[in-house]
Amino acid sequence: MLSGRRLDLLDPSPLDIEIEDIAHGLAFVARWNGQTFGEYPYSVAEHSILVERIYGLIAPKAPVKWRLAALLHDAPEYVIGDMISPVKAAVGPGYKAMDARLMAAVHIRFGLPAEVPKSVKQQIKRADRISAWLEAIQIAGFSESEANRLFGIPKPEALRGTVLSLRAPMAVKADFLSRHAALMKDMGAP
Repeated sequence: MLSGRRLDLLDPSPLDIEIEDIAHGLAFVARWNGQTFGEYPYSVAEHSILVERIYGLIAPKAPVKWRLAALLHDAPEYVIGDMISPVKAAVGPGYKAMDARLMAAVHIRFGLPAEVPKSVKQQIKRADRISAWLEAIQIAGFSESEANRLFGIPKPEALRGTVLSLRAPMAVKADFLSRHAALMKDMGAP
């Protein structure tokens, strides 16, 4: 990693995980395999910031730690990349197991339980699907009806007015780090 840490992908240690590495990696990983309109790719870091914001709208009374979990929901992709679902399925259970080990290490590193409760996972997944809907129609060339069929109709309706922006990776990285720092502070972390 750029921090100098060496991360064992098969047996990741929370001690080898740094938020700067996560933010940098995610800011340079393109969602939709880069098949988006715009001057810059839409990064996993930008997506993660959006998912955390949407999660806050659909679960406004959720503890801050779950907002942090929403921000970090795709954190393992900083080292393993963002694969579309059909590829993940083709790779098989080994990919899912590696992703789960990395996620557990990330969670522990930032004071979260290794495994988040199922109800929280479902809410984060809902926010993720809303984000995918917005991305699909705004930057990935999908029609609204196609996005509705694949991702469901987003609720609350107010989210339909969200406008995505494609920004330079280093600007997205800075915003991701800022949001992470704010959530950690709200959790009482030093």
